[in-house]
Amino acid sequence: MTGALNFTRVETLRNGLVVTIRSLSAEDREKIAAAIRHLDRESIYMRLFSYRSELTEAELDRIMSVDPDSEVALLVTTAKGGDEIVIGSGRYDAYSTKGGQRSAEVAFIVNKHYQGLGIAGRLLAHLADIARTRGIGAFEAEVLDQNKAMLAVFARSALPMQQRREGGVVLVTLDLAAK
Repeated sequence: MTGALNFTRVETLRNGLVVTIRSLSAEDREKIAAAIRHLDRESIYMRLFSYRSELTEAELDRIMSVDPDSEVALLVTTAKGGDEIVIGSGRYDAYSTKGGQRSAEVAFIVNKHYQGLGIAGRLLAHLADIARTRGIGAFEAEVLDQNKAMLAVFARSALPMQQRREGGVVLVTLDLAAK
């Protein structure tokens, strides 16, 4: 299926693990909460720029609320003990720029035990493909300077990339129209 609301792909990671990359659904609320509880402190900090072990109900509401006109949220899941668990996610939130172009803020989080397997790169590729069909010309991301792994994902994407630093944050812009 190709639509952003019913996106589903089954893929095999470089270690042989079979994962499903799919759209977030209303039934995923507890799976998301459990996934956040199982993240290590450093992963949470790299994504949210703060330490926490639980999300508030309002934060969970925000994650679960996806405006289909401007947002896409994809989950990466795998089977564990007969249950589907969330091991990563990617999301973009689109907006119009002053020049009338459409851009989107993009963000990812991957459970530490599954990092280094290409999950963020796969999410980026799928989100970019969906974004292009929706007229989005660029992705933007705020990445902590010490998050070398995420910066490497963007650099390996083959998308033209610009970076600028503001304090301890790297502002990354990826040109989606160039591909």
